[in-house]
Amino acid sequence: WGLAAVVALLVLVQAWYALHILWWRDHPVGETSFMAYRMDELHAKNPKATLQYQWVPYERISNHLKRALVAAEDAKFVDHEGFDWDGIQLALEKNQKKGRVVAGGSTITQQLAKNLFLSPSRSYLRKAEEAVITVMLETMLPKRRILELYLNVIEWGNGVFGAEAAARHYYGVSAAQLSPEQAARLAGMVPSPRFYDRNRNAPGLARKTAIIVARMPSADVP
Repeated sequence: WGLAAVVALLVLVQAWYALHILWWRDHPVGETSFMAYRMDELHAKNPKATLQYQWVPYERISNHLKRALVAAEDAKFVDHEGFDWDGIQLALEKNQKKGRVVAGGSTITQQLAKNLFLSPSRSYLRKAEEAVITVMLETMLPKRRILELYLNVIEWGNGVFGAEAAARHYYGVSAAQLSPEQAARLAGMVPSPRFYDRNRNAPGLARKTAIIVARMPSADVP
């Protein structure tokens, strides 16, 4: 009975994820698990803290930003089914060489799974759950919708989520008005958004921006 209860609970959790994904096929995301986690952190320091977040549809986000994120985070996005096995192998080799985790190999879909439903904590159980959600996302949503969700919910600074909030936070423009250089700089911030929010002139960011700008013309987006 104990085993049956555990299995039933797992099935219910997966069904809960699936129902949310189905809802988000046609509806904007109000709040993600990652946003709630960050909100709790902010409230611990300032009870009046709020998030900067505004949903915008795919067509109102600069194509430069779409290309920049694919170039920076997941060059094979339009071709794979949620996992970039070559990228994962390369990340494992880098981590083994350095003796610590320096690369993750996560695709845009994997990052979206984490942002929508999970926390920043790292564990084998969380990675397994991330993999299951990734398969659901790729099965139930077209690539364009996956990228649209990702652009709208990823963290881009201290309490800053999504392309629209990021564009206004850093440049005072809408997500539709971002230039290639601005888009590339935002894409370069994604791995450590809160660090770059505090250190906007970090020397490494300029180098990353130049590399992303060079890769953007060859990036395929849905």
